[in-house]
Amino acid sequence: MIVAGRVQGVSFRMATRDRARSRSVTGWVRNRPDGAVEAVFEGPAESVRSLVDWCGRGPPGAVVETVEVAWEAPLGETGFVVR
Repeated sequence: MIVAGRVQGVSFRMATRDRARSRSVTGWVRNRPDGAVEAVFEGPAESVRSLVDWCGRGPPGAVVETVEVAWEAPLGETGFVVR
């Protein structure tokens, strides 16, 4: 997924990591050069959907303008990391 708006400099990646880990979701999250945040999530469907929904709001201080989601086959990610 790609989340755009004021999403860098507001702890979006760390908050995403913490929420993912608490929901047994694996994958990664990173800042993009264009100011957006990109993430890959794998795990139980309801946990992934919950995390995607949360990314539409983000942590305090974030102003999410757009969210692009592409559903793909799992790649076998392990753990959740901030890149």
